[in-house]
Amino acid sequence: MLIGVAFWVVAVMAVASGVAVFVVNSMARATYALALSFIAVGVQILLLEQGYLGLITILMMVMEMAVMAVYMVMFMGMNPALMPMDMTHGKKTAIGASVGAFVLLASGALFIPWPQRRGAASEDLTRALGLEIMGEKMLVMAVLGPVMVATIVAGVVLATHRTRYERFGDDLRRHPANDPRQGGVGR
Repeated sequence: MLIGVAFWVVAVMAVASGVAVFVVNSMARATYALALSFIAVGVQILLLEQGYLGLITILMMVMEMAVMAVYMVMFMGMNPALMPMDMTHGKKTAIGASVGAFVLLASGALFIPWPQRRGAASEDLTRALGLEIMGEKMLVMAVLGPVMVATIVAGVVLATHRTRYERFGDDLRRHPANDPRQGGVGR
């Protein structure tokens, strides 16, 4: 009973935060709302006693949102990411594509002949599922992780090569700024 109530509470949270992605007016807020929606879905999967899939869903989506936030700050700065902007673009095209994809996937789920089980189920379903999903790709994922982190760090360093420390020095309270590159934003 308690798990059922928790499932539906988290389901409402997932849908509400998913709707919030299209209602809020800044990229940063939309990113946090999307992360909350994915975490709620991950918790739902955990409540369905699919621990591996739920944990992987939460970890992957949180890391994806973190990477998105890093790139947002890297290319936009934090203030533009929080500024109001229209988060929907090409509304008619997006609605048409969404409805078409839903109809295609729903009709596939309803009308496709599902395969019959061959053989007996594994005793350790979580291990079997993990090997099936990641077995041959583990080396690739182990290599891609550090490469992605290095790419993110290098991108942030390149994007923020001119920081407030360059203009103000170690004492950030010094005014006016001693800007070695004249022009800029006039501060």
